[in-house]
Amino acid sequence: MKKAKEKIKNFLWEHFYKKEDLEIEVPDMSLYEYMMEVTKEYKNGDALNYFGKKITFKLFWEYIDRCARSFKSLGVREGDVVTICMPNTPEAAIAFFAVNKIGAIANMIHPLSAEEEIKNYLNSTNSVLLVAFNQTYSKLRNIIKDTKVYKVVIASASESMPLLLNGLYNATKGRKEEKPKNNSLYIFWKEFLHLGDYYDGNIDVHKGKDDDAVILHSGGTTGVPKSIVLPNRCFTNISLQAKICFNVLNPGDTLLSILPLFHCFGLVVGLYGPLCLGVTCILVPQFDAKRFDKLLTKYRPNVLTGVPTLYEALLKNEHMNSIDMSQVKMVISGGDSLSVQRNKAVNDFLKSHGSDATITQGYGMTESTGPFCFGSMGSDKLGSVGCPLPGNVVKIVDPETGKEVKAGKTGEICLNGESMMKGYLGNPEETEKVIRKHEDGIKYIHTGDLGYLDEDGVLFYVQRMKRIIISSGYNVYPQYIENVLRDSEYIKDACVVGVPHPYKQEVAKAFIILEDGVEETYTVKKNIMDYAKKNLSHYMLPREYIYKKEFPKTKLLKTDYNALREELLKK
Repeated sequence: MKKAKEKIKNFLWEHFYKKEDLEIEVPDMSLYEYMMEVTKEYKNGDALNYFGKKITFKLFWEYIDRCARSFKSLGVREGDVVTICMPNTPEAAIAFFAVNKIGAIANMIHPLSAEEEIKNYLNSTNSVLLVAFNQTYSKLRNIIKDTKVYKVVIASASESMPLLLNGLYNATKGRKEEKPKNNSLYIFWKEFLHLGDYYDGNIDVHKGKDDDAVILHSGGTTGVPKSIVLPNRCFTNISLQAKICFNVLNPGDTLLSILPLFHCFGLVVGLYGPLCLGVTCILVPQFDAKRFDKLLTKYRPNVLTGVPTLYEALLKNEHMNSIDMSQVKMVISGGDSLSVQRNKAVNDFLKSHGSDATITQGYGMTESTGPFCFGSMGSDKLGSVGCPLPGNVVKIVDPETGKEVKAGKTGEICLNGESMMKGYLGNPEETEKVIRKHEDGIKYIHTGDLGYLDEDGVLFYVQRMKRIIISSGYNVYPQYIENVLRDSEYIKDACVVGVPHPYKQEVAKAFIILEDGVEETYTVKKNIMDYAKKNLSHYMLPREYIYKKEFPKTKLLKTDYNALREELLKK
């Protein structure tokens, strides 16, 4: 990849780093190989903590090897795609690394995805094997026959729980969970791992830094859902950057891994990066904001990571008043911007609870493998998202002309660096819209976001250019929801808008025009809601459905969604 660093040597933000920090060289190896290389010295330390049960790095490596052998025994080959549909459990982390170890590609998807979404994710990536959360079985049984998946590994959240907690879980929640019976398509996790005991072939496949490693799913910068292909270098590069910017962390420190591993922020900042620093990841499969105080009391983590809504919950939790947070070294916010007011409120909260940390914001997207800018090394100006991580380049351009603008002037944020995606899977047209070659011969990601660099090279995010809703840190794409709703037999047209929400930041609300002859009855409304629940992920579901006879139009005769949004805001 031709990098901007090779052409231009002086950037506004370089004064935040030492010269050697700016000369990162990404090794030509897989993300698994890199993780193994840098964690050798931590073998007796804890890699994971799951409900108090600790897994050392040495044991973690053994689990990965065993899982890798099991994948191979089931016929997974180099270059195959294995889908992982799991919450934050040790099994998800083990499977992620095992897939990479054998030279396959990990496709990470949300376990709460709707049936049709799961089917589309499996088919669009040509997945051959699926590691799935047991609670997804009721969906899988309806769609798996329409995919190329020849084996489904079923794993429960209780697999790695301490013995007593495991028994309690299985006696309560476990009894209610539907399980596959007498079907050769499905295999349970423990039985799956035993398969590896009989495989003695090669499980170590060397892959280079530019080989495909992970597929993540997002709406992309143009608002249409896409599959994002990330090569190995994306992960190893960010790990090298973290070593520089997370310099307050030491091996043995702990991080509360709340953000889901199918989310880029969670996968990179909540698992891969910390592990490569010898930091223990405390995996939380289901986060309850009302019990945040109990998590902090039980685990006393050194690092907190989350989206702004998590910190809203922290401030509102009345049980937090007496919590000692003196052990907290870092507090990281991402996924959406945090207002200056809330930033100050969180900092005051941390100080009043004994922590010297201040909340640090970052900026990035799935297409840049998560964090691209970070408020560290003195660049954490209030209201900013920090400066580019070492080796990264941010350019601000005029959205109309594409010309670079001066410091302090707002324009579109463009990114160049080793953590840039390879592209959108099977979608070269959309890839070319987003990754564009500039006059300097360098390719940049056009984010569709507006911002500016100040005189020190610190980035300030202003607003989104694209029509998008961010709810609890998740990207929600109105156009996608509208397309799904329009497929309902009852709906003629739909328009989805985002409105402010006190906790979730924004929520989606849907305006509906019914098909000719369809009456606005209770049964019709219920059928529409049931249809949406079946075809949309929970975080995409409209909070409210408003029925209208017609939509306001712009001068170009397009639906005026701004007018509809204003209508809601005036209520």
